[in-house]
Amino acid sequence: MSKASEEPEHEVIELDKEEERTLLDEMGGVQGIADSSLPGLLFVAVYSLSGSDLQLSAIAAVSLGAIIGIVRLVRGESAKYAVAGFIGVAIAGFFATRTGKAEDFFLPGLLFNAGYAIAYLVSIVVRWPLIGVLLGPMMGDGMKWHNDPDRIRLFAQASWIWVGMFLARLAVQLPLYLTGSLLALGIAKTVMGLPLFALTIWLTYLTLKRGGLDLKEITVSRDPKKAQ
Repeated sequence: MSKASEEPEHEVIELDKEEERTLLDEMGGVQGIADSSLPGLLFVAVYSLSGSDLQLSAIAAVSLGAIIGIVRLVRGESAKYAVAGFIGVAIAGFFATRTGKAEDFFLPGLLFNAGYAIAYLVSIVVRWPLIGVLLGPMMGDGMKWHNDPDRIRLFAQASWIWVGMFLARLAVQLPLYLTGSLLALGIAKTVMGLPLFALTIWLTYLTLKRGGLDLKEITVSRDPKKAQ
């Protein structure tokens, strides 16, 4: 048998719409980002209209989070997103009612953004950029990309975009939280939710494509021996 015949074949396939949605889900999910903004908006609205009734505001927000989770389950979407979304709102409501400060409803979100920023930054420093960790298995390469210095640099560039997104949220929302500007904080969280997430996804796509990796095409390694 010739050497060429022993090498795995590679097939380039184009992602269909369902697979493209899965890519977004692995990065957080557009629907999940949109849903996460609604309980916060309701919390601010109820708090303002009820004469600063913190308990009622938290109950309304958590109830909406539960409804969103149930709807996602009924629609057959992944249970982990529904459960994670509800838990996030429940924790936010707990923080606010526990401390008695309405702005603390948004504290868990700020902590999560700080945590994600640190995680992405550390992954870049140790040369295991998280974008590569997320996309490698989906491309059929597993972690083989880590043997390619050019691919490491490319994924690091893409990961920096996500560091920037999380830090931008903190730069705008943290001062509002510290000054107790509840209405402005709710608006900022919404504006810097789905719109900023979509922009980050787009910039990530452009960065990877410029580096020779088009997310609409995946190179799948296929061993002829295993296909027999």
